Amino acid sequence: MPPSGRAPTRPCADTAPARRTRAGERPLTCSGLGRAEPEGVSVDFTIPSELDALRASFATFLDREVRPLEDQLAEALRREPVGPDVQAAANSVRRRSCEAGFYAAHMPEQVGGWDLSALGMTLLVEDAARSGLALAGYALGPPNPHAPTPLLLELPEHLRDRYVAPLMRGEATMCFALTEPEAGSDAQAITTRARREGDEWVLDGMKHYITNGEDADLAIVFAVTDPDKRAQGGITALLVPREAYAVGATQLTMADSHPVELFFDGSRVPSDHVVGEVGQGFYAAMRFLNAGRAYIGAQCLGMAEWCVDQAAAHARTREAFGQPLASFQGVTFPLAESKAEIEAMRWLTYHLAWSCDEVAAERDPGDGVPLDSSVVKWFNTEYAHRIADRCLQVFGGQGLLRDGPIERVLRHLRMLRVVEGASEVQLMVIARALTGGR
Repeated sequence: MPPSGRAPTRPCADTAPARRTRAGERPLTCSGLGRAEPEGVSVDFTIPSELDALRASFATFLDREVRPLEDQLAEALRREPVGPDVQAAANSVRRRSCEAGFYAAHMPEQVGGWDLSALGMTLLVEDAARSGLALAGYALGPPNPHAPTPLLLELPEHLRDRYVAPLMRGEATMCFALTEPEAGSDAQAITTRARREGDEWVLDGMKHYITNGEDADLAIVFAVTDPDKRAQGGITALLVPREAYAVGATQLTMADSHPVELFFDGSRVPSDHVVGEVGQGFYAAMRFLNAGRAYIGAQCLGMAEWCVDQAAAHARTREAFGQPLASFQGVTFPLAESKAEIEAMRWLTYHLAWSCDEVAAERDPGDGVPLDSSVVKWFNTEYAHRIADRCLQVFGGQGLLRDGPIERVLRHLRMLRVVEGASEVQLMVIARALTGGR
């Protein structure tokens, strides 16, 4: 199916958009929304109609299935860390979204997904974030590490029913175990080891800052299998079931996501639990991170839009010195700047998603995707955080309250400037691409 958005092949809770044939599909451009025909026609920035229909269907799902839960749990959602009532609601949203088809729409049809394009999933992630619903994030797999990932398709086929199918149904979750105390941005410095003993792999080491590590039913663990080669063919990705490792302390953060430590002390997994090929785990990790940055970019975009929506509405209705706040340029000019920055975020993100689809369709070798993903990760996380900070300022003292509309978003965006490649690392990647330096 075309990268402009593969429509679902099975119905969701609402009427799903109809599939179109490749011959009838409008191709995407370099804008992220349609490539010109070889004869040379004007660039088309229109969202494909089937993706508009999909977004409308998803909006209906959020209003019907998520918003009532959010209203019911308003007080509980302000508590940190979240209690069992919120966790139960999150699990319910995930399962309902699986039934409707949205949660794992990015996965191939052969395992029960919709084979939705990166652009299509990017638009849904943006819409979930713009909704302002804390539970909306559980309705979609990306960019969350608890969701099924195409990396799992590199497992032997006979393991898919055991591990992939429960993830697709929302009955299980997973985690991505790469980071270690001495290996954060420098991921190739990991020290967790895996050695082959007969028909098993034996793992020793620890991971930390692992999102969803406490609740995950399985982990993709990256371990050194050849210390001499390391990132050049010496790191392997292994699927490790929950019973094979220990969960350590919860690491409370400023955001609403609290990772944990994982310990591997002679942990044993069968030899066929290698994700991909032995020694190629570092490249698999980089593919996972590059692909996910379009979704992180979309999440930042949606959150920034939510913040501006809320601040603009407040400025229209709140009065100071006998006038609406919207009468003061000190309030409206920062919002105007934010709108301009949001549009830059939008097209950087859509273009990255389109590029990923071009690579998947083998129309582009993908040489520019790593650079584009770094640009999106840096620009969107940095500017979305600035926008949220400006918007909080519009609310004055109210903005500092836990039940205000911006405070939670600001904390989450601050986290995104660090996780999955800190801003400084993204600048380093961009600078090296410009100068050829190391």
